[in-house]
Order: sequence, then C-alpha cells, then structure tokens
Amino acid sequence: MTERAPKLDLRQDAVSLTASLVDIESVSGNEGPLADAIEAALRELGYLEVLRCGDAVLARTETGKDRRVVLAGHIDTVPVADNLPSEVRGERIYGCGTSDMKSGDAVMLRLAATLRDAAYDVTYIFYDNEEVAADKNGLGRVAREYRHWLYGDLAVVLEPTDGILEAGCQGTLRARVRTSGQRAHSARSWLGDNAIHKMGSLLTRLQDYQPETHVIDGLEYREGLNAVRIDGGVAGNVIPDECTVHVNFRYAPDRSAADAEELVRGFFEGHDVEITDNSPAALPALGDPLMQDFVAHVDRPIVAKYGWTDVSRFSAFKIPAINYGPGEPNLAHKPEESARTTLIEEAERTLAAFLTTPYGDAG
Repeated sequence: MTERAPKLDLRQDAVSLTASLVDIESVSGNEGPLADAIEAALRELGYLEVLRCGDAVLARTETGKDRRVVLAGHIDTVPVADNLPSEVRGERIYGCGTSDMKSGDAVMLRLAATLRDAAYDVTYIFYDNEEVAADKNGLGRVAREYRHWLYGDLAVVLEPTDGILEAGCQGTLRARVRTSGQRAHSARSWLGDNAIHKMGSLLTRLQDYQPETHVIDGLEYREGLNAVRIDGGVAGNVIPDECTVHVNFRYAPDRSAADAEELVRGFFEGHDVEITDNSPAALPALGDPLMQDFVAHVDRPIVAKYGWTDVSRFSAFKIPAINYGPGEPNLAHKPEESARTTLIEEAERTLAAFLTTPYGDAG
C-alpha cells in the first residue's frame, strides 16, 4: 500500500460509501489508489484474513462454518466522461461507476464492516481490469494464482442487475473469417479476383441465420451469431485480395466452449476461420439448495443473463453463481450513469438478511 492511500470510512451508510468509492477515480489500469484504500479499510476491521493480488483485494472469514458464500465485484470503471465527482440528487447518485459497479462494491464493504458473525463464512473479492481485455481481468489472475480463494458453496457477483436476479450468463466467442482473391488494377478488374465480393455470400448466410433459444431452469437464453466488423480494401483503384469479417457468437449456457467453436467452424466450412477469443457460458444453477435459499431471500424476478460476466469463472469451478446488484445495467458506461439509492440500501439489507439466516431457514 502507498502512504498516501485515500481513507475509506466503512461506518458510512452504503450510499455515502458509494460516493466515496466513485470519487476515487479507478479507470481500468489505474485501480491502485482505490485498491490501497479498500485494503487498508479491510485490514483495519481486524477480523478478516486479507490478501493483495496485484490490484485485487481479497478478504475472508475463517470461523469454521459449514458453508461459504463468495461476494465479488470489480473496482475499475470505463473512462471518465466528465462525470466526477459524484453527486446525490433526489433518490439517485450520479457519477462514473455508480451503477457499474461501485454501488455493489460499497454494499460488499458495508457487509464486511457489519457482519462479523454471519451464518456462513464469507469471502469478499474486489478485483481490477474487468472492463478491458479478458487476459487482464483481475479475477482471472486470482483464479490462476490463488484459486482456492474463489472456492465456496455459492458466489454472488454484484454486477448491475437493477435489483433483480440474472442467472448464469451467455458464452461469447469471437472469430475472424477471411476470403482471399487476386489483387489487380480496378481498370482491368477481369485480371483480379475480388475478395470483398466473395464475402457477400457469407454475409447473406449470416443475415439468414436463425438463432436458437435454449430453455434452462425455466429461463430462455437466446443465442446470436453476428458480423460485428468488416475489413477489406487496399486503395481506391485496386481490386482487393483479402477481406475479413469479425464475428461474435453469443451462446447458451448448455453449450460448451468446444461446442460453440465447432458450430462456428461448421457454419463457415470451407473458409479460413480463426477463433480469437472464447469465454465459456455459465449455467443458472437454480436447482442448487443454497442458491434456492438466496433466491427466496431476494424475492425478486429471475431472468436469463444476456451477456458474459464473471459468474463464468465460478461456474468453471463448479460453484453455483448468480448476478445480483443494485446498479442499473442500462445506465452503465453512460455520461449520465447513476444508481437508485433505494436499490443500494435494499441490496445491503437483502444480503445481510441472507448471510445472517442459517442455511435452510429462508422463508
């Protein structure tokens, strides 16, 4: 930790603590000062085992309880859009990271400060670099270097969900598909072979693709296979000899990463396909008994998670995981990003009630 680490007062209410976190700028790659502040505040509590892993801060109780619950949240934000410092207006708090996801981080810190004798052992994970490339993700680094810190009987990722439950997550695969031809002067185009024109049939195939919907635990996961970018062309007077379409496949949790790759390669059979990224999906795991206890405490609608989140990392270790947080996903990354103060307070009450209620006693 640096000597000038900002100081956090965990005695503040969750909304005020959200403001304190937001006002410590932590754009991806610059999480150090906020990680220092979180680490110092958690160590001051005196009852937690605390570990620093890069700019991720881990803390946990070790009381010998039969079950462990893991709470996780990232501390980085997208670049500031003239929306710092934070501001409370009416029943909303505004500022970069309020929804995604420093309100969730504030709830976690409040629970760490107030629940010294929960019904479960609890692990708190605050991690860096979630908003950037997957290979930089702090939770991925923790999984590689301190895998046992992720272990538990239930994991809750406090991503913004508007206070409802978003179960599981889609997998996401990215690929580059290339067509090739023969370069020539455009005035003598018959001497060449236009790679961009060859891409037309592939784009038509993508446009005609009918995505599947998979029903898992009563939730509908709609898939999608889409072109998201196209590159091609040499100059205004040259027949192009290469064209590349970038494809993103969002797939349902009952497909493995290998299944998703097989589908994409089969779809573009006969063409040059390069898989550039493939992050597995996560099953909703709603049949797990402890998950059912948690769902009963939250008592809010459950929907399928569209998009990829770090619940996937827990699912890979066979740990039931779910997305639940007070932020609003539709406001994430926007200049007008904000969160409802009532949802922040509700999330703290809900999680505190769950963590202090013995297993099996949910109403």
